[in-house]
Amino acid sequence: MKNHPFDKFINKEKGAKKKEAMRQEKRKWKEELNKKREERGKKYEVRSKRYEAENKKLEIRNQKSENPQNLKPKTEKRKLKTENRKPETGSQQPATGMPLNKFIAHAGICSRREAAELVKEGRIKVNGDIVYEPGYKVHANDKVVFNNKPLHLQKNLVYILLNKPKDYITTAKDTHGRKTVFDLITHATDERVFPVGRLDRNTTGVLLLTNDGDLTQKLTHPSFEVKKVYEVKLDKPLQKKDFENLLSGITLDDGFIVADSVGYADKKDKSVIGIEIHSGRNRIVRRMFEHLGYDVKNLDRVLFANLTKKNVDRGKWRFLNEKEIRLLKYMNQSFVKKSPHSDLTD
Repeated sequence: MKNHPFDKFINKEKGAKKKEAMRQEKRKWKEELNKKREERGKKYEVRSKRYEAENKKLEIRNQKSENPQNLKPKTEKRKLKTENRKPETGSQQPATGMPLNKFIAHAGICSRREAAELVKEGRIKVNGDIVYEPGYKVHANDKVVFNNKPLHLQKNLVYILLNKPKDYITTAKDTHGRKTVFDLITHATDERVFPVGRLDRNTTGVLLLTNDGDLTQKLTHPSFEVKKVYEVKLDKPLQKKDFENLLSGITLDDGFIVADSVGYADKKDKSVIGIEIHSGRNRIVRRMFEHLGYDVKNLDRVLFANLTKKNVDRGKWRFLNEKEIRLLKYMNQSFVKKSPHSDLTD
């Protein structure tokens, strides 16, 4: 049965009883409010005690700083540590300097690995003496000479992205008089830059040039597998079995190699292939297809460490922007994967 619409008005309490109930509720509310105030007061007391303790500590510290006899400066402690440090065995100078091969790379001559070879070949002089140890420590006052020219650390770092055309080689000079990639960037910078890795004479696409030796060392070091994507034009369509062989891996003269991914770049033309690899071995892409019985007609690197040739015409160049440089220096994981057992070589 439904309640009568006027039930809420029936059997109402009388005025005296209602007032007493209100008084009781008011008393309870006041008691609860007083309890909360007491709890807050206790919290404030605890906080004030903490503040007093911290203030005492600060006063003690200030007193010690005013009395140098009670507190030894940090600089003195550092001096004691450096004085008591034992010299490294096998090094000709203390470890406070910069390794010679790193100094040469920072001077914009070549990469750190190539610099180590120059040192071992006896082509570097330090203070008039030939040094054969790449790890030899160079200090600010030392005079480093290469090809009778003194070397100085590069201060202005330059990063150039070039869309390399055919018939250009990636060396500074050529004894046969062939065109080099440096002919394309003659007016780009006054700094001496060098290519990061190499592209064959007939290979086109993305090429990075810089005078940043540290970055070059990272991008070409075998412990970092830097992503590279190529578009390959073959003399005939790629067969399904060879497609699978590239993904499962093949054995070349210099060891086993496997592609990270392979795909048909053109659905209508199966002789145009896209291949992604992390290997830095010499002519690796050409040799992979030649091993399977194909002739590479055109080879174009469309991506290197997330750098593409977008908006850069063939034979043209541009400077990298700040974001691109930052991603390269921090070795962004989108184009680098660590491999402790890598078989890569520069």
